[in-house]
Amino acid sequence: MMHSLWMIGLAYLIGSVSFAMLVSKVMRLPDPTTYGSGNPGATNVLRSGNKAAAVATLLGDALKGVLAVMLARTLAAQFGWSEGTVALAGLAAFVGHLWPVFHRFKGGKGVATAAGVLMALSVWLGLATALTWIIIAVFFRYSSLAALVSAVFAVFYQVLLFGLNLTSLCVLIMAALLIYRHRANIENLLTGKESRLGSKGSRGTKGKKG
Repeated sequence: MMHSLWMIGLAYLIGSVSFAMLVSKVMRLPDPTTYGSGNPGATNVLRSGNKAAAVATLLGDALKGVLAVMLARTLAAQFGWSEGTVALAGLAAFVGHLWPVFHRFKGGKGVATAAGVLMALSVWLGLATALTWIIIAVFFRYSSLAALVSAVFAVFYQVLLFGLNLTSLCVLIMAALLIYRHRANIENLLTGKESRLGSKGSRGTKGKKG
């Protein structure tokens, strides 16, 4: 039990590393919390006009989800952990991204990290969810809408592929938290104020956009 607890704690710390902040600092870009939506994530970093920085942020945030799950799975045989414990580590990394201890508990919305966790839990689950995101994003050009729809379908795909288990509960909690973190975006979508993919936020002006 203690072994699984320290793994979950480590996963949380891995998730607490904000690549939006790191990449922006390394590439000498403005603090992502000071423009656009104020959200330290890839979509908002893209509003800086630096696509390379946005891609680096996206990959970094996704990879920390993958790392947490793969590390837990590697150690699972040694400590006798179940797949549910591995999923809990993924959930912990996701929570770390949302409320990072290294950044005063002010994190991103978790889309990329959730994608990394799902891909590491199951390639098929990750691919199905990613394809759903791409389809919605291409047709509607709203990153937030794509994230919301994908979150709901991720739970459906998980149950369809693997049935009801602890991993399914972890995916459900991730989906619920992701939707909760997008509550301002939901309001903006309903009122027609949501920013579309590729639009630039005003630097130094923090609002409720994507």
